[in-house]
Amino acid sequence: MRAKLAAQVIDRAREAQIMITAAESCTGGLVMAALTDIAGASDAVDRGFVTYSNAAKSELLGVPAELIDAHGAVSQAVAQAMAEGALARSQAGIAVSVTGIAGPGGGSPGKPVGLVWFGVARAGAATQTVEKRFAGTTRADIRAASVETALQLLTDALA
Repeated sequence: MRAKLAAQVIDRAREAQIMITAAESCTGGLVMAALTDIAGASDAVDRGFVTYSNAAKSELLGVPAELIDAHGAVSQAVAQAMAEGALARSQAGIAVSVTGIAGPGGGSPGKPVGLVWFGVARAGAATQTVEKRFAGTTRADIRAASVETALQLLTDALA
């Protein structure tokens, strides 16, 4: 499934003549790895940002530390800022962001393990955000589901 989605993203981006970037936290580069597994991905992939720490989110993507302090790294506001920051700091025309709690620890009642926020920013369009809750799965499962969701969001945005 992942390879099929990644190929669709690359094909659609190539057809639209648009480059892709990603800002990843809990997926640690797995979205970009899925895209670059596709032969010819260099036609459509610009760069990726692995911003696991809050400092990296601020330094590399320009996410205000105050925003992270106010909402937490795993939030709609931060997912949006990550996508917009990646778009602004790349040559891409579309960006996807992923920030979540993959577990097994780190969750709380308000932000349980499996909570993942996504952002999709595109030049000239409003940034979209999506919340997913991948419950009852392992860290690897949450990360894999997050990659597939990010790829599906890119596919849909490029349709």
